[in-house]
Amino acid sequence: MKALITYILILLFPLFANAQQSAVSGKVLDNTTKETLPYVTVTIKDNALKTMVVGITDEHGIFSLEKLPLGKMNITFSFMGYQSYTRPLEVVSGKTKIELGIIGLNSDAVQLNSVMVTGEKPNVSLKLDKKVFEVGKDVLSQNGSAHDVLNGVPSVAVSPTGSVSLRGNSSVLILINGRQSGLTQGNALDQIAADQIERIEVITNPSSRYDASGSAGIINIILKKNKKSGFSGQARLVAGSPNDSRFNPSLNYKSDKINIFSNFSIRSSDYVGLYTTNQSTVNNGTTSLMNRVQNEDRHDDGKLIYLGADYFIDDHHTITAAFLKNATHDNDKTRLLYDYSTTNNIQDSILRRNGKSLEKRDYNQLEFNYTQTFKQAAKKWTIDMQYDWWNSDKNWNLMTQRLAPTAKVYPGIRTNSIGNSKDLLIKSDFIQPIDSTAVLEFGVKTEIRKVSSDFLAEEQQEDNWIIYQNIDNHLNYNENITGAYAQFSDKIKRFNYMLGLRTELTHISITDIKNTYSDEKNYGRLFPTVNLSYKFNASTLQLNYSKRINRPPLYALYPFNELTDLNAQYIGNPDLNPSYSDVFELAFLKTWKKLTLNPSVYYQREKDYIQDFTYRQDDIFFTTPINIDYEIRSGMELSTLYNPLKWLQINAEMNFYRFEQKGNYMEKDLGYSGNTFTGRLSTQIKLPAKYSFQGRYNFRGAQQNAQTKNAALQSLDFGLSKILLKDKATIVFDVTNAFDLRQNKSTTTGTDYYFTENSIPNAARYRLSFVYRFNLTDPKGIRQANSANRN
Repeated sequence: MKALITYILILLFPLFANAQQSAVSGKVLDNTTKETLPYVTVTIKDNALKTMVVGITDEHGIFSLEKLPLGKMNITFSFMGYQSYTRPLEVVSGKTKIELGIIGLNSDAVQLNSVMVTGEKPNVSLKLDKKVFEVGKDVLSQNGSAHDVLNGVPSVAVSPTGSVSLRGNSSVLILINGRQSGLTQGNALDQIAADQIERIEVITNPSSRYDASGSAGIINIILKKNKKSGFSGQARLVAGSPNDSRFNPSLNYKSDKINIFSNFSIRSSDYVGLYTTNQSTVNNGTTSLMNRVQNEDRHDDGKLIYLGADYFIDDHHTITAAFLKNATHDNDKTRLLYDYSTTNNIQDSILRRNGKSLEKRDYNQLEFNYTQTFKQAAKKWTIDMQYDWWNSDKNWNLMTQRLAPTAKVYPGIRTNSIGNSKDLLIKSDFIQPIDSTAVLEFGVKTEIRKVSSDFLAEEQQEDNWIIYQNIDNHLNYNENITGAYAQFSDKIKRFNYMLGLRTELTHISITDIKNTYSDEKNYGRLFPTVNLSYKFNASTLQLNYSKRINRPPLYALYPFNELTDLNAQYIGNPDLNPSYSDVFELAFLKTWKKLTLNPSVYYQREKDYIQDFTYRQDDIFFTTPINIDYEIRSGMELSTLYNPLKWLQINAEMNFYRFEQKGNYMEKDLGYSGNTFTGRLSTQIKLPAKYSFQGRYNFRGAQQNAQTKNAALQSLDFGLSKILLKDKATIVFDVTNAFDLRQNKSTTTGTDYYFTENSIPNAARYRLSFVYRFNLTDPKGIRQANSANRN
């Protein structure tokens, strides 16, 4: 590793050979929280206000500006949401280094007639190591759920079925407040109200301080936490069509010693889905056709509470405890109609299946954090503990009958699935600055997870119920992950580097009462990370590398299948192995007064890539996840933020990538290569009388692998908001999936079959919301909570 650093520095030595004679350096902090502030703009002007040198602070809040001429001048520090700070600076002959030490910035907040007015940030910020999406500034994200918010985040896409992907790759790790949570599993994100989210961070090439999971990167959802002194809060009421009724109150209190924060949500929502399938199969040389239409009506009721408190022991010690509970009750109905015929359009039979589902889920999470800061700036020690447990109980009742050529009622089928999980996480991180630029970080983590699942299927025989197709089993899944990391960062003039190494040891075991799926696996790997950057006056060039792991999610291992559809079933694969990725990225960030450009190119090679495989057996189509040899993905991405006028903001994003896959399964060659394009255009307009309008268009080009081709996907959303009641209230009207454009069309082909599918899981939705804010502030001023443990 030392040899690598030396080699890099030798290559870059010519960049610094003509170094200037004078330089100024220091570190910028938040005056209240004492947290370092990255990406602060530092400007040096002469007495005639002519700009001489411009730079920004690095991720540790450190700045260093060089090639300063002799004489008197002014240095200014400016950052969105903070008051600018200017101080005089004098460069004299013979003094080559000027150390300013700690520079503190105050929050740009003032109090006018008990109404809070704060410095406004753009809804999208492009930074060196991440993209930050401010939820409160986005009209379309003020209603709905976390899925609605994610669908507007740069580089992120949400499929019609709720699957989240980053740059087209679904192997993404989703965190809540920097930690994994049961609320990120499956479609549970839909239970989090958009109103409870403060911001979302997208990290495409994480450093070693983050978990190595997620080959595509990390999405970190930061929930809101009180930052105002005294009592404050708000209440939001939402109504929609189809039914989307929500009530989201929050109440907070902050003093010098304690900060209490709370969020609540009561929700009742209806979803209307339409799915169609056209299928052709060959049996013994005879072709059969099947047309299926499925209508789905889903009704979800949910209650969520998030309650916690910070206790400020003194200026350097803080304890945080919080509890989150999410309970849902889902009542779904589905109607399927199957029309079987021959190639000569001769009808064979018509079947109808009606299903009713009732599911109860209860998720609970306890959090504890201890944060210690020191007199030395940026030095910090944290301890985090999290314990979560959840239970679910789902029942299906299915009734099937033949309508033609003769009527017949088949025996009823019912299924019951009971699951529960317990998860304990303990981690500790320590940050130790070595000097004004060098920082050493290290930490440890352990996570213990236990999951159990019962699945039973029964068929009605007169007044009795008997086990159906021998489907009666109990599965236990245990997972232990232990990790540790260390990383070192420093800078040499304009060149910054951060080198990290993480190790993770994983032990999993799967057992069942029938000893059908028993398996045990142990694996450990080293995950190095390298982050290099070079700063120009108003731009930055960055090169990143990381090695990552993609562990199979629980649903992909779950071997039991629901029986809702007569024709198709999804079955998990308990024998799945994790995949490993090597990810390279070269990014450039350039900022002008009105325009920010962030182009990047990336390359990723993922070994043992996980993808779905479809096969036919006994006239039923089964889909299961499998490992193939590898996937190589390379692409180019461009994100732009343009403010041509004070009242107009335009965000545009384009991503083009090419992929190559190799592997085989069941004697079928799965090798394939192709390319695709994704894009997003969002426009936000500030109108007179405190109105705001936003429109957003999403596009994903056609995608294909060896079996399935997905047609292009597009969607259109727009919203209008109005601030009223002396800035204490906001009313928002929004439309998602306008004109039902969001449809997922696919064609799957095999040796003796093909079928096309068209899915519209969620019809167009219209919502109207009203939010009222109140703030009984401390007349001494506004303070910000120490939220380091949430970041």
